[in-house]
Amino acid sequence: MHDNRELVEARINRFLRERLPGSLWRDRRPAELAVWEAPGEPVPFAQAISQDFLPFAAGQAWGAPWGTTWFRISGTVPLEWRGPGAGRPELLIDLGFSGNGPGFEAEALVYTPSGEIVKAVEPRNLYVPLRQLPGEPFEFYVEAASNPNIISGFTYAPTPLGDPATAGGNPLYVFRGADAALLDVEAWNLAQDFWTLNGLMHELPMDLPRRYDILRAMERAVTAVDPSDVSGTATAARAELAQVLSTPANASAHRIHAVGHAHIDSAWLWPVRETVRKVARTFANVLDLMEQDPEFVFTASSAQQYAWLKQYYPDLFSRVAEKVAEGRFVPVGGMWVEADTNMPGGEALARQFLAGKRFFLENFGVESEVVWLPDSFGYSAALPQIAKAAGCRWFLTQKISWNETNVVPHSTFRWEGIDGSTLFTHFPPVDTYNSELSGRELARAQRQYKEKGFANTSLVPFGWGDGGGGPTREMLAAARRTASLEGSPTVKLSSPVHFFAVAQAELAEPAVWSGELYLEFHRGTYTSQANTKKGNRRSEHLLREAELWATAAFLATGADYPYDALEEAWQTVLLQQFHDILPGSSIAWVHQEAERNYALVSAGLEALIEGSARALLGDGDSAAVLNAGPFSQARVPAGGAGPVPEPAPWTWQRSAEGWTIGSDRLRLVVDREGLFRSLTDLPGGRDAFLPGRPGNLFQLFRDTPNQWDAWDLDAHYKYSTTDLMQPDAMEIEEGSGGRTLRITRSFGNSAVIQRISLSPEGTAVDLEVEVDWHEQQKLLKLAFPLDVHAAQAASEIQFGHVYRPTHANTSWDAARFETVAHRWIHVGEPGYGVAVANDSTYGHDTFRDLVGSKSCTTVRLSLLRAPLFPDPSADQGRHSFRFSLRPAASIADALAEGYRLNLPLRRIRGVSRTRTDPVVAVDNPAVVVEAVKLAEDRSGDVIVRLYEAHGGRAGAVVRVGFAYDTVAAADLLERPLAPGSPLTGRTGAGEPVTLMLRPFEIVTLRFRRG
Repeated sequence: MHDNRELVEARINRFLRERLPGSLWRDRRPAELAVWEAPGEPVPFAQAISQDFLPFAAGQAWGAPWGTTWFRISGTVPLEWRGPGAGRPELLIDLGFSGNGPGFEAEALVYTPSGEIVKAVEPRNLYVPLRQLPGEPFEFYVEAASNPNIISGFTYAPTPLGDPATAGGNPLYVFRGADAALLDVEAWNLAQDFWTLNGLMHELPMDLPRRYDILRAMERAVTAVDPSDVSGTATAARAELAQVLSTPANASAHRIHAVGHAHIDSAWLWPVRETVRKVARTFANVLDLMEQDPEFVFTASSAQQYAWLKQYYPDLFSRVAEKVAEGRFVPVGGMWVEADTNMPGGEALARQFLAGKRFFLENFGVESEVVWLPDSFGYSAALPQIAKAAGCRWFLTQKISWNETNVVPHSTFRWEGIDGSTLFTHFPPVDTYNSELSGRELARAQRQYKEKGFANTSLVPFGWGDGGGGPTREMLAAARRTASLEGSPTVKLSSPVHFFAVAQAELAEPAVWSGELYLEFHRGTYTSQANTKKGNRRSEHLLREAELWATAAFLATGADYPYDALEEAWQTVLLQQFHDILPGSSIAWVHQEAERNYALVSAGLEALIEGSARALLGDGDSAAVLNAGPFSQARVPAGGAGPVPEPAPWTWQRSAEGWTIGSDRLRLVVDREGLFRSLTDLPGGRDAFLPGRPGNLFQLFRDTPNQWDAWDLDAHYKYSTTDLMQPDAMEIEEGSGGRTLRITRSFGNSAVIQRISLSPEGTAVDLEVEVDWHEQQKLLKLAFPLDVHAAQAASEIQFGHVYRPTHANTSWDAARFETVAHRWIHVGEPGYGVAVANDSTYGHDTFRDLVGSKSCTTVRLSLLRAPLFPDPSADQGRHSFRFSLRPAASIADALAEGYRLNLPLRRIRGVSRTRTDPVVAVDNPAVVVEAVKLAEDRSGDVIVRLYEAHGGRAGAVVRVGFAYDTVAAADLLERPLAPGSPLTGRTGAGEPVTLMLRPFEIVTLRFRRG
């Protein structure tokens, strides 16, 4: 036979592209249209339908950026559509979709006149079921959102559309039509048959007979279809495909659990308020599909999104709750949002699970055991322990498939955290969380699955995501056709729990990956939108203070504990830890709102702290300082109050070379360029800097990543470096905090003011940096080349730290050229180390270098970026940072420096008492108190969270300053655990508590009070 494969494929492709799609609906009848445009922010249904609707017609423009337009659509189901086999009546609404996919452009929610939500209308999901009988009228109200397509074409070009102030008011869309139409069910099914088979065929090898069986069947089916009578010939065409569709899968075929899903970013290229509506649209689509397909199961994460539904769409929430009870709508993830896991602090990450699981338990009576984070930008090595302490067993993500350099060698494995805890983990080899269940995707899942020969099951999350939308009826049709189909993996509609139970039973001895799951991509997210990051860090520590002092005031005076205010503040902070808010990768609107929210959180918490402090210390004429940190400062005990300390009398000497600042512990030499020429630890006599390689060097880099501007920091930034050497001025400045050396620098359109002094105890150099930043596509770093030969750097993460190499021996090391740290980084060699601490910086790079023939280790902190997409004004304006540089420092010293900068002593004036005892005291500095609060159940029990911070085993005695009846170890949901470790001594009423902790172990103690 002649080989005409290419000609046949071309014929099939044109048939699928041009001839079949136009025949899926027949007898289309235009509906009547009327319109009302909301003048500002969205309004409720009842308010909208009471407005005066004006006549409207297809072809008219509508929808200013971020606007809301309500359409009234009405008509009558034609009498001619009566009788069996006539088809399925539907209303087709095309708002002017571009075909770029759901979630990134206009979308709408459809209501009945009584206010019942029907479903959403989005690209590739245009239909609304018409349940009226032929001859009956229909009427719908359609709330249409004219969201701009910020990322159109993925060109990353700067756009003003992300900020309402610059987006303009011109209409974005042209309304194409609203038609009553009759779905030709047989033609539609023929289209699904072709879509599945054509996709499968193109994934099969050329030499496989199955490929040609499918080709010839499709050729015969195309021949069987009369283009002038698709409806009348569709059945004949389907008959030609029946045999190739019914040939079962091979026994060894890869097994796929298809999980209905819609990854809805809680904010990204749209504001939070639009996400609220996206959740309603997506969940409405899902509920409509569940009515059509009784086997369809859908899973959704993020308790915050369910909470929005409960607040703004209570009827829809009730319908969701019914499906949850049936086991068909599956809450998953157990977190408040799908958070970034690199930058939230330890307690905040614990509260993600506490808040998320509490919501699911209280509203649905279910507890998710799956950590579901498909799209976060790397995963902290502390997450396994935190998740397990919250009652989770399994972890899923696919984002690591975005790695630029290295491929993780597992699809299913055990992930081990810094304390030794493990989570059974799956990376879906399909490498997407927006699957359509296409032939290409299913083949990719099978091809890339890495446990071949040991196991054979993977999960595919299917449904439109990012901007929502969810699964479609076409996807469910694909799942049915690939349930058992020769040449394809088998596909089973499933849930996350079912998949993990099967996968864990199948892979009895999974490989282990130890440590962080570093994403070799999106490294700029540690730095972008510095004010959002500063707001997060400050809020986390204010929450710690507010809970500690409110607990102390409650225990000492009976003052009311502000449960509601604290819960509201936590929920705001947790929401803004979403993986496109805290990382700085959202539009301007999102970050402007985040900064306003942080300001409100700060004001509210400051008021709570002030009220609690005055309840504790009384009214009077004295002043005191509160120490909310876990270590004593200026002889003020951790968690207690003391008198205001006297300023430290440091020595200041000026010479022709610059300035020398000294204490009995340190001597700092600052040259005329404002650089640190020497920093000597006087007891040891060792200098932290090498001659010729000074520290405190500001460096400016060109920052033009290949793609994903706000997300990515590409390695080539290092090729364009400008050292900011010459200051504009250096002078001594006297202030309320004492004397500082003030250095001013200007560059480009920006300026830096730096104030240098010694810490109150004279053991570290303190630096305050103010930047008036007006650069674009630039990166500002602060460098400290240190006379330390360090093979690795210790970086603080949640409840501990990780070690990362300072060399680039392997491709894995080389790809880790920008890393995240919380409050400190420590580099050292035996007997000597240096700690660099910060109050709001996350991005760092640490590397070894040569100065002449000597090795040094450079620690650089990434201060500011200026990407142009998605926010062209990102980071423009004023910023402030605090740092400390402590030589001759141990890990314990680094820890103390980090807490000192982030929890400075708080001065309270007008009080009668200047001392209070701590609520909780621990006798071992390796065991750190991270949180003191009252229990979430409002019982009055006291919750104390501690962790081992040095990386070794540690015993400790915990003493509390209040009476209690019993104490027990608890999980993160504050539920008592079985008796035993880590409590090692007696736990009788009021007695000290004896603990033995493993390295980096987190312990939550619940003190029950009578």
